[in-house]
Amino acid sequence: MLGQTLVVIGGSAGIGLATAGHARAEGASVILTGRDPERLRTAATEVEALGTAAFDAGDPARLRRFFQELPGPIDHVMVTAGHPSYGRLLDMDCDQARRAVSEHMVLALEVARHAAGTVRPGGTLLLLGGTGARRMRAGLGIAPAVTAALPAFIAGLALELAPVRVNLIAAGFVDTPLSARLLGDGLDARREELRTMLPIGRVVVPADVAALAVHIMTNTALTGATYDVDGGQQFVG
Repeated sequence: MLGQTLVVIGGSAGIGLATAGHARAEGASVILTGRDPERLRTAATEVEALGTAAFDAGDPARLRRFFQELPGPIDHVMVTAGHPSYGRLLDMDCDQARRAVSEHMVLALEVARHAAGTVRPGGTLLLLGGTGARRMRAGLGIAPAVTAALPAFIAGLALELAPVRVNLIAAGFVDTPLSARLLGDGLDARREELRTMLPIGRVVVPADVAALAVHIMTNTALTGATYDVDGGQQFVG
């Protein structure tokens, strides 16, 4: 990735930060965005970021201004911002349902609009989704619908954005700060359960996803596809 520039929307921690670090080690320049200015400064120092921008990616006007203010064309954009919303469907009001969808698909669409005029031909728009909602059960809310729709969504974007490439990483449980916040006191028990259950015999960590992300960015034959990284969780969980 020498001489290339990667923008990570949601790059101050977890998978986004790990991907920025991996890309930086491969020679790329990285630009990070995130909501928390202090955490973003720490992350930028860690990966020697070319630049940062602290804002809410769900704000369309601020997102547009960010892309307009970039110093020049870029090569890759990765979107890790947002997190799943769970709960009973019938307990969700309209605003909650719209927010659950917009945190993934609407945000990705807004980023894609800006990538069309900013990312160099052959570059990448890479989205992050999940595998956990592929098995239906009560209490998952709208997450299964979003999970099911994302592969078709990115395939359509890949056709419309070509020659910019569009791909999706579908991650299972990844041991990130977000996972720690969601699980709270249950985190250690979940880690131990996965170590026992998963075919790989360990928990998936951000570096695993980052390695896949950088491969997708550098392999110019890949577009319109979904790539799972879950340690085999969907087959045994």
